[in-house]
Amino acid sequence: MRCVVLLFAATVTFGAPADRPQVPAQLLDHAEFLCANCFFGASKYYYCFAAGDQILVGYEKTPVLNWEDQSKNYLTTVRPKWAPWTAPGETMPISYDDKHIWVTRPVVQPGKENVWAHLRGFAFWASRGESKQVKLQRGNLRDIFTNNDRCRVR
Repeated sequence: MRCVVLLFAATVTFGAPADRPQVPAQLLDHAEFLCANCFFGASKYYYCFAAGDQILVGYEKTPVLNWEDQSKNYLTTVRPKWAPWTAPGETMPISYDDKHIWVTRPVVQPGKENVWAHLRGFAFWASRGESKQVKLQRGNLRDIFTNNDRCRVR
């Protein structure tokens, strides 16, 4: 019995997420490096946040399959989680640590009810696309932001 209790305590202790501050943040700017005419390439999306007195820069890299139109990603029909993150509004809660920034994915409203909508909903569920948290990598690249000077200053 002690072994079971110790095993459970170890998984709870070591499996718990590290404490990270959760603060309201404002999305100041974003930049996209889209992969055009890609066959399993990657696009990068950079985001600049003002979180209190800090400026946080994060990015995500998403797999892309497209041709002729760089704004499309045909892989998102199979795995909706590979769609780029879009800000739900001006201010949002984020949490962060030294390596990552976690933001909340907006809730997608279901479309028309037909067979394809149900299949897409199943694909969304199977790909864990319903997860509310998006993990962005923290980065230092700031020369790419052109719409806000606060993002460019180190």
